[in-house]
Amino acid sequence: RAAKYWSVLKNRIRKESNELTTICSQLKMPAADGKHYKTDVADTEQLLRIIQSIPSPKAEPFKQWLARVGSERLDEMADPELSFDRAVATYKQKGYSDNWINQRVKSIQVRKGLTDEWDRVGIKKGQEYAILTDELTKAWADRSVKEYKQLKSLKKENLRDNMSDIELIFNMLAEASTKEISETENPAGFQESKQVARRGGTIAGDARKALEKETKRKVITASNALNTKQLDSGFVKDGDENTVPN
Repeated sequence: RAAKYWSVLKNRIRKESNELTTICSQLKMPAADGKHYKTDVADTEQLLRIIQSIPSPKAEPFKQWLARVGSERLDEMADPELSFDRAVATYKQKGYSDNWINQRVKSIQVRKGLTDEWDRVGIKKGQEYAILTDELTKAWADRSVKEYKQLKSLKKENLRDNMSDIELIFNMLAEASTKEISETENPAGFQESKQVARRGGTIAGDARKALEKETKRKVITASNALNTKQLDSGFVKDGDENTVPN
């Protein structure tokens, strides 16, 4: 019955948009008999589009939610300040402290300033942004973004949402320093911007190492947002990289 319903639903989507091939792809998936068969698969956006075509009362709560989210997004486009208010409210619901939220909001502003500068010098969004961010992160945190996320046991989660307030501060210093150097030296293209990102990150990295030397505590922690109270602690004792003291 499920297969028949899916067949009917696919016909419905075809009539509505003629875009079923862009809504669903096929991958070989293991079946009960141990063999692999081509199976329809979809990502989150595609699944939400499919839900819109389901004529069932059970789908109605999802449709109402999509309508509400769409309305909120239009409101934020008309008044961007609403997006900050909504972000703050969301972080509070997740249990973050006011102090951490303040740092996080500042980090968003600093990041926006850096990406605006990258746009100015011709850096392309996407892969080039990611490479420069990786260079900057390696310079201040002594690990790539991927390694940083692995330390914190993250997959798709936002790395900054899982940083302690002190980690956010050093990340902001790295990004702000990179922006200032870029504005001063006006790098020509990606390769020169890559060098600037390393230098900006190194400024924050040197500051982090100096602080760790003075306090005998490590800034980089394995703590993540599973326990938001840990993110307020900031430091871990030297030699105990995976926990934050009570």
